[in-house]
Amino acid sequence: MIKRYLICCSARRALMLGLVAAALTTLALVAYLRSESGLPVRLRLSEPDIPHPIPHSPSLPDPDSLSQPFAQESDSPQPQPWSQEDDAGLRVLQHTKVPGGAHIHGFTVLDKLYLRNGTFYVVTPDRASLPPRNRLLSRPVEREGGAKYEPSDEHLQYIHPDEAADVLGECITQVDGLSVIVYDPAQFMKHFYHWFGEIILGAWRVYSHILLDGEITVLPLPRRFILPFITNEEWRDKAGVDGPLMRAAFPDAAIEQAPYWNDLAKLGTTVVFERVLLVSRSSAHTHPFGSKWFKMIAGTMELPAPPDFWAPVRESVWQNILGPGGVSQAAARRPLVTYVSRQASGRRLVAEDHDALVEALSELEADGVCDFKLAAFERMSLREQVGLVARTTIMVGVHGNGLTHQLWMPSSPLSTTIEIFVPKGYVFDYELLARNMGHRHYAVWNDTFLTYEPGTYHEGVQYPNGFHGQMIPVHGPTIAEIIRRRLDEPPVTQVTL
Repeated sequence: MIKRYLICCSARRALMLGLVAAALTTLALVAYLRSESGLPVRLRLSEPDIPHPIPHSPSLPDPDSLSQPFAQESDSPQPQPWSQEDDAGLRVLQHTKVPGGAHIHGFTVLDKLYLRNGTFYVVTPDRASLPPRNRLLSRPVEREGGAKYEPSDEHLQYIHPDEAADVLGECITQVDGLSVIVYDPAQFMKHFYHWFGEIILGAWRVYSHILLDGEITVLPLPRRFILPFITNEEWRDKAGVDGPLMRAAFPDAAIEQAPYWNDLAKLGTTVVFERVLLVSRSSAHTHPFGSKWFKMIAGTMELPAPPDFWAPVRESVWQNILGPGGVSQAAARRPLVTYVSRQASGRRLVAEDHDALVEALSELEADGVCDFKLAAFERMSLREQVGLVARTTIMVGVHGNGLTHQLWMPSSPLSTTIEIFVPKGYVFDYELLARNMGHRHYAVWNDTFLTYEPGTYHEGVQYPNGFHGQMIPVHGPTIAEIIRRRLDEPPVTQVTL
């Protein structure tokens, strides 16, 4: 019985192979005739992704279908682009690395960062060679008294390559390009300064650090921004400028929110990000400078970056809002001083002092020292705002959100930010922006001013009574004199730190 069964199987197998051989001969003949007649040959049997022969199929696939990707079955796993082989020839997942040392507390570039069920995995044989977990991210909770920010295994784990396959499995999906993941709740996102002046500026500075090793000269733009804990556009600011500016700065990047993050978790498999720029506010504040200047980007000032590293972002905004030549066509014939008025806002100047400041700046224009523009951004379109700032050499204003627009000012030896505080008040928000942009920063206390050379800083943060008030004094002629002297200075290369 067994012998008869084996004979039948052999006969069937011989018949099958004969049919396959005949079919191949016929197809080869068709190919030859087509080539002789000038018709296109559609056979692709020599391509490595087409099985040849196909012992388990009763017939060959339609030749027209062979131009499409074809998944072949195999008893052994196929090599994946994110895998590598060890010395013994065994497949292992590529290790997670920080390229070019691009890391400071709360801002980290990571190549090959793995994600499974909402938890990050760092694959490394040497945990000590990478930053500790609390410098990569923090627990994504709002910053308030008594909150606990220390991350746990729920948020990120380090695993050795030997255990990676058991933890992460064999099925891995790769997300190509740069993904900027802002691992924070919405609390500080929904504000122009906190979004662009801290999150985006700090991230770009750390990312630009990669350029210093000289291996590349141009940074690829992000493919996507991922906001895992934002469910319904809560990252957008009240003034409505963050969204449009993001589209102008990074026109090809998607902005993904919690549904995207949850989709990845529900896959039940592992996702590997080709390159991640991981941002975490509370983690950033653990840097020693965080308790000195009390700003999220404080620690990034310790990490060197190329001169005018922000230029690609600024110029993308110019290009996509003002259009080609939009800045040069409207360029001022003299240095332009722009006074950003806050007289319609909560924090503002004494009304008489505002009028006196406008008069003093108008006199500078009359004397031929500069051009002058009084701007109320709340009454201007975004295009008008960016167009004005792109021509500005010196920006003047009371401490406030409008000074964030210095991000779109050209960097030059004369570029300057003059920030008006209530006397004895001092915070670092717009000074750190100015240093990053290469602008000279002046803090004005009525008829007194402070400015600091590169490498030196004001001591401490001060919020005296009236800091957010409506009666901030300023002596207009003092600001006019700062501008006169500044524009008379011989040109030198600005240092950003």
